[in-house]
Amino acid sequence: MKVLAAMSGGVDSAVAAARAVDAGHEVVGVHLALSRMPGTLRTGSRGCCTVEDAMDARRVADRLGIPFYVWDFSERFHGDVVQDFVDEYAAGRTPNPCLRCNEKIKFEALLDRAIGLGFDRVVTGHYARVEHTGDGPELHRAADWAKDQSYVLGVLTARQLEHCWFPLAETPTKALVRAEAAERGFLLAQKPDSHDICFIPDGDTRGFLAERLGAEPGEIVDRDGRVVGGHEGVHGYTIGQRRGLSLGVPSPDGRPRFVLEVKPSTRQLVVGPKEALAVARLAGTRISHAGAAHPGLAGGLDVEVQIRAHADPVPARARMEGDELVIDPVEPLSGVATGQSAVLYLGSRVLGQCTIDRTVSADMLSADGAAPAVEATAA
Repeated sequence: MKVLAAMSGGVDSAVAAARAVDAGHEVVGVHLALSRMPGTLRTGSRGCCTVEDAMDARRVADRLGIPFYVWDFSERFHGDVVQDFVDEYAAGRTPNPCLRCNEKIKFEALLDRAIGLGFDRVVTGHYARVEHTGDGPELHRAADWAKDQSYVLGVLTARQLEHCWFPLAETPTKALVRAEAAERGFLLAQKPDSHDICFIPDGDTRGFLAERLGAEPGEIVDRDGRVVGGHEGVHGYTIGQRRGLSLGVPSPDGRPRFVLEVKPSTRQLVVGPKEALAVARLAGTRISHAGAAHPGLAGGLDVEVQIRAHADPVPARARMEGDELVIDPVEPLSGVATGQSAVLYLGSRVLGQCTIDRTVSADMLSADGAAPAVEATAA
């Protein structure tokens, strides 16, 4: 096959590219320049897509003896990922920029260009597995569940999966990947994994948002509407947050309070006890299927749902209601925010996902499962 290896400058993508070469394919390496003003050096494991990362990727490509290019996707990354991140927080939602980057950049913009240039597959260092069946491709968890990245790939479509190859899928541990990189003579074998949000390398998300959205002071209120504090902008907070709240009025029982709702339209934060974070239903309309849509979703299907990249999957019942995917976890979930992605699993298989638009708290859902007229949303 003619294969395009996306090389981030990290150890995973380097070994993935090397395995594609070992398999006898015609491999071309490409590094995506995503920052308008890339830093020269990393700060430990913070940040990615720096000049240093591009140089590390090039050194690996030279050692493998494959052509190497840098593609500038910075404008698209800014619009589809960075600006989307800012807009979502401004709307009171909590986005997942890594998932959005996979959707819009690595497996849309990159894949479309690769197919247009005649490549058969795009190779990345993601820990996930694609199975090709008679009904089309399926996305599955990787062998190493500790490193499994199927959650952030849950937005991929059947067409995209058809052209994806994840050579690290069956590798039992990340330690083995690093050992292989060292054996191959890659200088980046012990390079730290990047974490946090790549375009906020100092980790100060609140400062990043404040710089772009400015200060919009507002009230912090309890569930009864009583003012208990103030803030400088709702974009600095997310559902379930406890730290960083400026509360001037203690709770009646003296217990900590958490952010329950974010209301940009009124510039209010609603706070309350931890048990009020329990969510018995979540739903969304921005739906994608990782392969063929499972027919069982039409009438209701027992699945597992995962709401964060590193969260444990939990049993749930999922069904389509019109154009909305409705998910009822068997046990209430805590700290679910609109804007997050709810990814559905059937065993190791990823069925698809939705972006959460609304939630219903456990104490608001009646015994017969009927939801109240007003449900928690980003207002």
